[in-house]
Order: sequence, then structure tokens, then C-alpha cells
Amino acid sequence: MAGLRQPWQSSHALLVIPIALIVVITVVDQLVPADIHLGPLLVIAPAITVSFAGPWLTGLIGFLAVAAQAYIGWHFGVLFSRNVLVQILALAVLSALTVFYCVVRERRLRQLAQVRAVAEAAQHVLLWPLPERIGPLTIACLYLAAEDEAQIGGDLYAATSTDTGVRVVIGDVRGKGLSAIGEAALIIGAFREAAHQHTSLPELAAALERSVARNLPDLVPEEEPGERFATVLLVEIPDEGHLTRILSCGHPPPLLLSPAGTVTIPVHPAPPLGVGAPTPTEYTLDVFSFEPEDTLLLYTDGVIEARDPGGVFYPLAERAAQWAGSAPEELLHHVRRDLLAHVGGRLEDDAAIIALCRTPETHRHRRGIHMGRSALGTGNAVHLRTRTLPD
Repeated sequence: MAGLRQPWQSSHALLVIPIALIVVITVVDQLVPADIHLGPLLVIAPAITVSFAGPWLTGLIGFLAVAAQAYIGWHFGVLFSRNVLVQILALAVLSALTVFYCVVRERRLRQLAQVRAVAEAAQHVLLWPLPERIGPLTIACLYLAAEDEAQIGGDLYAATSTDTGVRVVIGDVRGKGLSAIGEAALIIGAFREAAHQHTSLPELAAALERSVARNLPDLVPEEEPGERFATVLLVEIPDEGHLTRILSCGHPPPLLLSPAGTVTIPVHPAPPLGVGAPTPTEYTLDVFSFEPEDTLLLYTDGVIEARDPGGVFYPLAERAAQWAGSAPEELLHHVRRDLLAHVGGRLEDDAAIIALCRTPETHRHRRGIHMGRSALGTGNAVHLRTRTLPD
């Protein structure tokens, strides 16, 4: 209720300004010499009110301004003179126009609110948030959308629990903002289905390539011709054991934060999805040890290619190392604040980060949990969302 009262109370407080102007102009007009006429300045009152108030309050101020103009004419005994009548009529017409403008503006604002609500609901339906825990992992995710008023854009991520472990994908569609949402949703949907049908990451990557090659051309906007592709990084984390597999299709390598220090995991990238069609045997699978209490940081190039006003790229590995001992959610809070400070508050490209911490417990969800997210921002829509799922 407090949130609903605040705009109304704010408008009432600001009404002091136009009312004070009406009173001051009316009083001063009676004190200055007779050849000086300040009545026409009353037009300022409704003109100011329209900037913060609705049609009813604007109409009220317009009525008071017209009444003040009539009082000034009556005070000097010239109320029915041609000059004063024209001034009163002009002020009344202007006040009516400001009220009409308020009505049109309020209607458009309601329509815009409805469109935003529908767009937000569609974004959440297409790309679900990641869980806080899945299998042996604690997860936190961060999405910074470059598009104004958007919560998601061309970056994407998803995770699913399989019979043997957890599979995670993070990717970046060519382009940014709202035009790339459909392409990101395509890859998310293909991953959710294919992750449970293929036993190895090369086979999964080949399945994603076939899906993208078959469907991506239909999603290319006419105003954005050219080659369409997406970089993705696939990660497979087993429930038992510490050997973790990754496969990169043109995507930046992940960071491993551990007590021993921050290490960039070497990868042998294949072409991005949509560029070529390698067979499963042509993909290179990279393996590394992901120990309990380690944190794996997956990110898109919007993070490491973010520049400060001097053109310096954001040093993610160096900055993340400072918070290596933090929990995933706390780590991403630090990164978000530091990244936005680095770029001056606004990113030029969508940016996504996932922090995966391997907990000592090896329990996992037996049910298949499919979660995806490609996101919401204030200039930029900013979201750090986690959710706890029942074991």
C-alpha cells in the first residue's frame, strides 16, 4: 500500500509550487504600477502541473489560474473589457489542452505498463531462473542486459540434472537485446531436450548444432541481415568424483577459483553453433578437477569485453580472485558492483555470469530439473536470482 500511496502523496506535495505561483502572481500584480500586467504569467501554473500530476489535479490548477485572472480583472474594474476576456479565454483553452494531454499520457502509460508486464511474463516463461542448489552444486547467476527496459537479451544459460550428474550451458547469441531473445530461447529449449538424450558432451554439442542450423535462419530479423551464430560452453559435473568435462563452441574458457588461486581452464574451442557442422568425433573434450569448495565461474564475453572510459577491458580473473572464498551469491554481488563501476554504470553488451560451487555433500536431485535463464535492468536490467528447490 505504501508503494501505491507514494506517487499520489508526491503529486499533492508538488501542488504547492503552482498554487504558490498563482497566489504570488495575483498579489504582486495588484502591487505593481497599473501599466504592468502580470496576469498572463498565470499560464505557468498549469504548464508546470502537467509535468507531475494527472488530469484532475491539472484541471484544478487550470481552474484556479482562470479564477485568479478573473479576480485580477474584477479588482481593477476591467473584468468585461475585451483584453481581459481574451486573456481569460486563452488561459481556459490552454488549461483544457493540458488536461487533454494528461488524459492521453495516462492512457499511454497504462498501455506501456501492460506491454511491459506481458513482456516480463513472456521472458520468464521462455527462460526460467536457475535453482539455488542442483546435484552437488550451489549456484548463483547474474544477468546484466544492455537493452533498455529489458530483463533478458542475447546471453543465455541453463542447467539440468541427469542420471549421472549436472549439465550446464552458457552461451552468447550474435547480437544483443530484444532481437536476440528468440535465438537464445531456441538454444535453451534444444539443450533442455538434448541434455537427457545424449551420453557425451560431443554428441550433445552436435545435437545443438543440428537444431540451430535447422531453426536459426527462421529467427533472423529482416533488419539484421548477415550470418547468425552463437557461442556456447557445455559443462558436465558428475555427482561422484571430481573430474569435470567441458566443451567450448567458440566460447570464453571458465575460471576456477580455489584455495590454490584463480586459474583459467584451458579449452580447445570448436566453431560456434551455426557456423559449421562438426561430427561428435571432431569436438575436443577438456577435463579438469573440480574439488569440493572450489568455485567455477562461467561467463559471456560481455563481461570480459566491458571497457572503462579509457578503453581498458574488465579484468575478471584478477577481480574475481579477490573474492575467491565467498559464497556464489556474495561473489556475484561483488562482481556486479565492480563491473558496473568499471564501465560507468552502463554496459554496451549483455553480460551473464554463473558461479558454481561444489559442496562437500554429494546428494543430488533424482528428478529431472530443467532450468534456464537469459535476461531482466534499470538504463540496464540487473538480476541476481536464486531459488531453493526441495530435495
